[in-house]
Amino acid sequence: MFTSVLMIEQPLTPADVDFVASLHGDDAVSFIVLMQPRGDQDRLLRAIDDVALGELDRAVQEAEMPEGHTDGQPAERALAHSLDALRATGSEAVGQLVQRHPLDLLRSVVEETGADEVIVLTAPHFVEEFFHRDWASRARHKVGVPVLKLFSHAADEPPESQQG
Repeated sequence: MFTSVLMIEQPLTPADVDFVASLHGDDAVSFIVLMQPRGDQDRLLRAIDDVALGELDRAVQEAEMPEGHTDGQPAERALAHSLDALRATGSEAVGQLVQRHPLDLLRSVVEETGADEVIVLTAPHFVEEFFHRDWASRARHKVGVPVLKLFSHAADEPPESQQG
């Protein structure tokens, strides 16, 4: 069985699920999902990304978004939804929320499970990507397996349109 560690920051859309579940054709895949919700990242960088994507309304709302995990229930539901969706494809899936240091946890999960690859599936983060401070760029220096970077899909977009 092929084992993929999947790093996400928001619930998987149906297009995301179909895309990652089909990456290895008919081979059996086991997913270990590490989810660090968007609210835990730097608010200024999120606002810049929103402006770069033309989502001005969202950039303005960044000041209203709570930081950290004041209420873990939405994140727990998002993770459970993502795991259920992956299992519905016939894949095995387990996961956990990441509170701090996602790359340190990633390294230990890869080592402990003997994972074959890491898939980083996030929205575009232009500032972090430009400076190679995004999860995928940093993970390549921490884990000894291939790291695939993909952009998450909007619910109404075909998966091929945002591959990263």
